[in-house]
Amino acid sequence: MKIAITGSNGFLAHHLCVFLSQQGFEVIGCGRGENRVQSPVTFAYYSVELTDVSSIQYFFDKVRPDIIIHIAAMSKPDACMQNPDMCLLHNVTATSLLAEAAKLYNTKFIYSSTDFIFGEGGPHSEADTPAPLNFYGESKWMAEQALLSILPDAVIFRPVFIYGKQWPGMRGSFIHWVASALQANKPIKVVTDQLRTPTFAPDICQGITTIIRTNQSGIFHLAGKDILSPYEMATAVATILQFNIKLIEPVTADSFPEPVKRAKKSGLQIDKAKALLSYEPISFAEGVRMSFI
Repeated sequence: MKIAITGSNGFLAHHLCVFLSQQGFEVIGCGRGENRVQSPVTFAYYSVELTDVSSIQYFFDKVRPDIIIHIAAMSKPDACMQNPDMCLLHNVTATSLLAEAAKLYNTKFIYSSTDFIFGEGGPHSEADTPAPLNFYGESKWMAEQALLSILPDAVIFRPVFIYGKQWPGMRGSFIHWVASALQANKPIKVVTDQLRTPTFAPDICQGITTIIRTNQSGIFHLAGKDILSPYEMATAVATILQFNIKLIEPVTADSFPEPVKRAKKSGLQIDKAKALLSYEPISFAEGVRMSFI
């Protein structure tokens, strides 16, 4: 089975490329420019402009994937608010163009969304009504709707606060920022009044593998099982890696005035994924240990 993965220079997409290659699938990564991550496995790579119809057409014609997993996105909420037209182009238009190509080539479509489509009151289930608090969340919700209008049998999965192993050339996750600062003996301020369900990247990869092997459709929340604040995550990193926990100062979100509104209590419920995919994410502590092996 041939699987194309967009945004393969990014954190989650590259984890997926590695994981699915190791599962025996033929993986083709694509992104802007050259393949920049030094991966533990080798897979085919194409440079593709996802906002250009001809570039997408060339890619599908050359590769003819059985499945496309669309991860690439403009994902920084502040940048999305400051550049709404660009956000819509990369998050909504690109998704629609890929969906049209997938429909033409009879390619199964798996789309990576986000918990940002919801507002307060998490953890949220798949049945909860989206109520984005910022433009990034709005754009991803719009993309979900656009996708399902073209491909009603598409799969949408929503992760939260992704972390995992970092390879050379890859931008690190929150836990790598914490570890890097503490290793350099730098004090950091981390918020206590936001709650998330941080997700270990290989858990998402395992969930998607099951989605593929069992030919699922619909929406799945693929998140972690622990409900934690960023401060609790940071102190766990310090404890596990034996760094000085006193360098971490607990603060509230008010200490970081931000132009974009973010939920205080977010996160996702994973009951559906447990029931239909036998999805069993590991603990955050175990995920941190495995991220730094």
